[in-house]
Amino acid sequence: MEEILKTTLVGLFFGTFGTTIGGIIGVKFKNPSRKFLSFILAFASGLMLSIVCFDLLPEAFNLASISTTFLGILLGIIIMILCDLLVDKKFNKNIKFKDEKNKLLKTGIIISIGLALHNFPEGLAIGSGFGASISLGISLAVAICLHDIPEGISMAVPMKNGGMKISKIIFYVVLSGITTGIGAFFGSIIGGISETIIAMCLAFAAGAMIYIVSGELIPESNKLYHGRITAIGNIAGLLIGIIAMSI
Repeated sequence: MEEILKTTLVGLFFGTFGTTIGGIIGVKFKNPSRKFLSFILAFASGLMLSIVCFDLLPEAFNLASISTTFLGILLGIIIMILCDLLVDKKFNKNIKFKDEKNKLLKTGIIISIGLALHNFPEGLAIGSGFGASISLGISLAVAICLHDIPEGISMAVPMKNGGMKISKIIFYVVLSGITTGIGAFFGSIIGGISETIIAMCLAFAAGAMIYIVSGELIPESNKLYHGRITAIGNIAGLLIGIIAMSI
């Protein structure tokens, strides 16, 4: 029980810390440059890819069969697609705002809901990662924390420009990161059942991250800025992730 509590607290800390730092940056800088945001998103995507390719999947393959691992990957991708469809259907199409500020506020709310949904499988990765090894759990927690910084920025900027109070913005930013701790809690419990379950959790988290990287981070970074800085950020994140994995 003590180990589960420690893992949950680690997931909670790193999940809320990353989004909170991003939220503070978002409210302090009215309009962070598109170039900067593009680099951060690309860097986070490269870092996450290195975690998936050199930590999550190799560990999953060592613990279970290829078919079990691929099943976990597919489940992770499918769940993330369903989450995105749910957010789009419930909040993007059915609600209409006339005022420009309200439109920005709505964008911030949609992002916060999406982040809360996305943070759960990330927490699951941390929880199941600690079940496999301490080094894997820590590396995942740090990578996810860095990845959460641009997400906090993307949530805070439209909320601030939409007229929301700074105290409320920080509250919602922190709230969206709490699901990382919840995911870490369940990941720690489920991962303690058997090595096959740990492998499924790791593969599930890998699938979720693959979708986040290919479906959100990379496309969004390219939309924000068309230039070499995006590719440089992606490569830098990937290389730093590889170095971190080898330590």
